[in-house]
Amino acid sequence: MSIKSLGAKVFAAYVRKKINKWANNPIETQERVFKELLKTASNTSFGKDHKFQDIKTHSDFVKKVPIRDYEELRQYVDRIVGGENDVLWPGKPIYFAKTSGTTSGVKYIPLTAASMPTHIRAARNAILCYIAESGKTAFVDGKMIFLQGSPELVEKNGVNLGRLSGIVAHYVPKYLQKNRLPSWETNCIEDWEDKVDAIVEETVHENMTIISGIPPWVQMYFEKLQKKTGKTVGDLFKNFELFIYGGVNFEPYKAAFEKLIGRKVAGIELYPASEGFFAFQDTQKEKGMLLQLDSGMFYEFVEANTFFNEHPKRITIGEVEIGINYVMLISSNAGLWAYNIGDTIQFTNTSPYRVIVSGRIKHFISAFGEHVIGKEVEQALKEGAEATGAMIKEFTVAPQINPDVNQLPYHEWFIEFQEEPSDVKQLALEIDNSLRRQNSYYDDLITGNILTTLKITIVPKEGFNNYMKSIGKLGGQNKLPRLSNDRKIADSLSYLVDK
Repeated sequence: MSIKSLGAKVFAAYVRKKINKWANNPIETQERVFKELLKTASNTSFGKDHKFQDIKTHSDFVKKVPIRDYEELRQYVDRIVGGENDVLWPGKPIYFAKTSGTTSGVKYIPLTAASMPTHIRAARNAILCYIAESGKTAFVDGKMIFLQGSPELVEKNGVNLGRLSGIVAHYVPKYLQKNRLPSWETNCIEDWEDKVDAIVEETVHENMTIISGIPPWVQMYFEKLQKKTGKTVGDLFKNFELFIYGGVNFEPYKAAFEKLIGRKVAGIELYPASEGFFAFQDTQKEKGMLLQLDSGMFYEFVEANTFFNEHPKRITIGEVEIGINYVMLISSNAGLWAYNIGDTIQFTNTSPYRVIVSGRIKHFISAFGEHVIGKEVEQALKEGAEATGAMIKEFTVAPQINPDVNQLPYHEWFIEFQEEPSDVKQLALEIDNSLRRQNSYYDDLITGNILTTLKITIVPKEGFNNYMKSIGKLGGQNKLPRLSNDRKIADSLSYLVDK
């Protein structure tokens, strides 16, 4: 065992013990974070506007600080972008994470000196928890790759601006620099396809042990490796042990990944976002990711089916229940307050608190009152693929409200297959039946002849990549929406299919 491996094992045990301390005291931990946030930000513009000095309880907070999304917080963010100090958090941010919003255009999410270390610590701790549980450390001596955005930053009124994954690249510890790939020059390549080609060239002969990234873009990397060498990824990288991923549900990609790799590899799921690093998978034995309660973020939750009510009830960690779909709100040491990040989550455990991401509050289908969510379609596709032998590369779903004459409306599933099933109609039926089991509203609409069984439209090879490229969102942190309540994406894909 190398000195690095031995050190990793000792450090992992120490970190796991520290995590257990706050994880086993969740309510006290969140109460402490809540008070620290309010005290620190009480003299900011936002703190004064909302009378932080008068807030003693969560009930006070709910009365004084309304739920906001980016657009509603924008008046404060624009002041920071303009160079003003002490607006949402003391001083200025050290970075702006630049993201693309569906309604707000470009968004500038502040990252402060207090919040930035929590992103790095959570990513590190995810690996350390794996070491503490498995006892495996050999992989720390191999090469590691993180498929991410460009680390190049630009300055805006004294604050560096870039993509979150690119910002994080500046924080790779010195002891990992020699192990880390790709090179800085390759990481700065803007064109995603050129970048992946360069990464293949840099890594094909290396001892890769950890590979990390958003599944569809890692899949592109694996396919290019296989095309170049004629080998499975697992045969090419014999010591490849750990796949670290986040951003989208991995289940729809799992079968294709196992075929590309040629064997099973342990995985760690992460839940990072520009607004915060919310959770990571801390065990291989249970479902869900450990919610980061001690990372400068105070969480509130609203039941998703009440979120658009005039005054939805906001609850804290001690009041949540397993299996309920919640919209997650955060108040953080980055200066976000009762902020709707747009995700819906469900708790899989409350001792400790573990979550799964169930979808986006704005990404659902309810053209007829069915309110189908991301978790349901992903589970249905998983069951359908397992029943028919299909391997899925990518998919998205939209309602067809205006079908052909004498035909009922339906949900249209656009699927690009890694391997097609022998019977696509059977796959559609399996998916449909799973959705009906999961969602009683959808079942009622089928039973009542309001909707007919879903239909699958096969997207040609590289169709989704071509679509993402056409809208300037190929690679990096960009993700295709799984669900849409309109046909904007569907119509673009239909054009590709028709061609």
